Amino acid sequence: MSNNVKSISVGYNPVNKSKVFSSGDYISGRVTLELVNDCKIDSLCVKLKGKAEVKWTEHYGKTVVVYHNKEKYFSIKQFIIQEKQGNNTVGPGCHVYPFTFQIPDQELPSSFKGSNGKILYTLEANLSRSMRLDCKAKAEFTVVHKANLKSDPLLMVSNLQYTHKLINLFTSGTVGMDVNIERTGFHQGEGIKVVASIQNKSSRDIKPKYCLYRKYSYFAKGKRKVETKDILKEVGEVIPPSADQTVTRIITIPSTTCVSILNCNIIKAEYRLRVCISLSKTFMCMFLWHWHFMIGMCSADYSSTTVVCMSLFIKGHLSPVVTGGMIKLQPDIHVYPFP
Repeated sequence: MSNNVKSISVGYNPVNKSKVFSSGDYISGRVTLELVNDCKIDSLCVKLKGKAEVKWTEHYGKTVVVYHNKEKYFSIKQFIIQEKQGNNTVGPGCHVYPFTFQIPDQELPSSFKGSNGKILYTLEANLSRSMRLDCKAKAEFTVVHKANLKSDPLLMVSNLQYTHKLINLFTSGTVGMDVNIERTGFHQGEGIKVVASIQNKSSRDIKPKYCLYRKYSYFAKGKRKVETKDILKEVGEVIPPSADQTVTRIITIPSTTCVSILNCNIIKAEYRLRVCISLSKTFMCMFLWHWHFMIGMCSADYSSTTVVCMSLFIKGHLSPVVTGGMIKLQPDIHVYPFP
């Protein structure tokens, strides 16, 4: 600070005891300025800002390439003490200046922080004085993209069934799986009910396996950087040889799951659910596709391990809610908060 300025800070008032905001909401707060002596001020202002930014480096031999990109959503300035407004001398003591902004009513992605990118919404106070460095303060606030469970009728569709024909597992016999999801819309902390009819016509024990994982994508200079991380893994009960069983598993979405980002050009945060059957060293994997109702097959040989997979991806959105979000079962699970 300086000899005259002891401290400067900026803060905001939570809405309905929550620190979560959405586009179109009003955000009120105050700038607190504490002075030791009389201080002549050129201007005091506060800014409301929203932006996304990604940055990472890649090495190509001895060459290091920095990938960087920004996306600005808004920047609104409000003067508390106007420039060139007469003698702006403020006496010693603690001074509190209230302000109110309206967050622009536009399509805004939810707040996000990842290892290679972030989406930030901030309040910034700036104190300007002649022949002195500016004194600044900043406070972040959380924005959640507007959406809700009823905004897309596909979220509430029931009896979605995905059938996988029997797969020949060489001399072991055949294994097949039909998967049913009761609906496509879920909230954070809620359970995804997965019903699988498994036909084990092989000579070995098999187990269903479930994995919920996240996928973050960052975009810059025509390149994409992807990072994935498993959120939870679960293993079902053993299904013995020559048995047909229907198994039900509740996959609980963690209440702390970050909201999905689908409406940002440089950052995407998605979630996927994978349902697999394991048979000793041979695996049949089934992930459900529900975007254009497409099913894809792939196979690969990893040493002595054979992989045969069908993919179903789950999409979801987190609608702007104080209490949590909802997950939409489509290609990639995306999270949005409640209305």
